[in-house]
Amino acid sequence: MDFLNNIKIIFTDIKIAHTIFAMPFAVMSAFLAAEGMPELGTFMWILVAMFSARNSAMAFNRIADVNIDRLNPRTKDRALPSGKSTAKQYWVFLILSSFVFIFSAYMLNFLTFTLSPVALGIVFGYSFAKRFTFLSHLWLGVAISIAPVGAWIAVREEISLESLVLGAVVVFWLVGFDIIYSCMDIDSDRYNNLNSIPQKFGVKTALRIAFSSHCMMLFFLLVLLFIPVLGLVYFFGVIITAALLFYEHSLVREDDLSLVNRAFFNVNGIISVLLMLFVIVDCTLF
Repeated sequence: MDFLNNIKIIFTDIKIAHTIFAMPFAVMSAFLAAEGMPELGTFMWILVAMFSARNSAMAFNRIADVNIDRLNPRTKDRALPSGKSTAKQYWVFLILSSFVFIFSAYMLNFLTFTLSPVALGIVFGYSFAKRFTFLSHLWLGVAISIAPVGAWIAVREEISLESLVLGAVVVFWLVGFDIIYSCMDIDSDRYNNLNSIPQKFGVKTALRIAFSSHCMMLFFLLVLLFIPVLGLVYFFGVIITAALLFYEHSLVREDDLSLVNRAFFNVNGIISVLLMLFVIVDCTLF
């Protein structure tokens, strides 16, 4: 029972529900690469790889940031700073999750297996980015973009222009909403000498940069229309995504950050799932 309780605490702490941000983009990439339904075995290993990679990244982040989290009112109740979990428990979880990810990559193909340590290095590196650059949001975007690029490689064993465009969609999407989310930590970042765009430029300019980043996301979503299997259904999904992004930015103002959580969690979760569904429908039914 203690083991299960520890796992439950860790899963709660790393917010397992937030897998909804990256996983749908991996799924849509797999469908695009296969030009329809991917082979079932490949698809299942992609899901295992994405799930375990995120677990590894989040566990590493919690270990690396424990002292910082202890000083931030928003994060001081996380499992490690509050004593609900121990560093040893987190390290075991991290090692097991990393092993599952690398094994999943091995089961997919040689290229995914070869690149799996590189992927882990990128996602682990994000945990230190705020210590030396205000472009940590970009690092996070690149880390999450591994999901769609990796899924494409899993299906076709190649890095294609299409996969990089989809990766760019994820990069600018993440940069935009991570900047919005970071606005809540501006005082803590300044106190702890951590870098972020809100900390460096202020909330007003940061929100403008976030808006520009989401405009770039929409641009790359439109570029994906050049993929033959995508058509009007997908285009309709892009229009809905644009509306949701404008709604997200309407919720957050320089003098009122009270709705950041709604903008961050609810809207972006809906965006990723809806885009995935529209891609799947366009790839399989039309």
